[in-house]
Amino acid sequence: MKAPVGVGFLSFAHGHVGAYVDVMKHFDDVKLVAAYDDNEHRGKAVCESAGMRYSPHVEDILNDSNVQAVIIGSETSRHAGLCVAAAQAGKHILCQKPMALTLEDCDRMINAADRAGISLGIAYQMRHDPANIKMWEIVQSGELGPICVVRRRHCIGVLLMDSFINGPTHWHIEPDKNKGMFMDDASHPADWFYWMLGKPVSVMAEIDNVITNVAPDDNGAAIFRFSRGEMGLLFNSSTVMVSENTTEIYGEKGCVIQNYGDGTSCGVPRCPDGPAVKMFKYGEGNWRDMGIPTPPNHGVRIQAVPRPWVDSLINETPPTVSGRDGKVSVAMILGAYQSAQEGRRITFSW
Repeated sequence: MKAPVGVGFLSFAHGHVGAYVDVMKHFDDVKLVAAYDDNEHRGKAVCESAGMRYSPHVEDILNDSNVQAVIIGSETSRHAGLCVAAAQAGKHILCQKPMALTLEDCDRMINAADRAGISLGIAYQMRHDPANIKMWEIVQSGELGPICVVRRRHCIGVLLMDSFINGPTHWHIEPDKNKGMFMDDASHPADWFYWMLGKPVSVMAEIDNVITNVAPDDNGAAIFRFSRGEMGLLFNSSTVMVSENTTEIYGEKGCVIQNYGDGTSCGVPRCPDGPAVKMFKYGEGNWRDMGIPTPPNHGVRIQAVPRPWVDSLINETPPTVSGRDGKVSVAMILGAYQSAQEGRRITFSW
């Protein structure tokens, strides 16, 4: 694809998409053309900030020959329908996470993209973060030896915030639009685990409302087992306002600790002895700072998504996270819900 790439947007319901606009309007190889949103006030505000044409009709964007690719930022329940329509119109797609609420909808999206011969990517910013990339490199190198246990936390405090519960982001807590907060937010660490360790073989989980009742669930924990026996402990909460170390990776030969890896850890003052990524090799006697700068805020991770996506379109290479990858994290989260509801271990069939 030749630059500049003409980009359109299908809804700004998900706040991350507005952050994409803020950074993409400065890309020399991108032209932000037009956007659809069923909320006129929201849609016009974003479009005016970036010099885009606004339309209340999806067809106006999909029929625009100047739009070569679209970013879908609607409510999760609408992802599949908008994706299929965009694929049929021949538009390349970056879809906000989670990909969909059912595996059937994931398949609809993948099949539509395959039939149309277009690129379907899913927006997972953790794969573009330098700290996460460094941890991936360490794990893949084998420097830690066989991995035994990995703990990954991804938390937010939104269910303790009235502005989220009763504001324009209210759709996140409506079960028909988003299933639950674990579905919405644990999707991030699920994709991280898949990227780091591959597809899991089973899961056991607890997901429930513990201290609030405004959403279908507010806290969840899942234990995934992977093909080489590794245990992956995923903790996700929507009622954590302050936290620090995000990731612990324990292997036979050492361990890796990551600090400041999610919104609740980035939004508080930093401890002077908490580098972004540090490693301890058994027998060496000291922690090793891996030289990764701590991010100034969580927003820089979100804004890191568009650049690799645009590059993949121009270079005609696969997106960082494909539709098939996105389906894996959806299956992981749905398996965790099933485990919590039925009180038993769920085995995956890939």
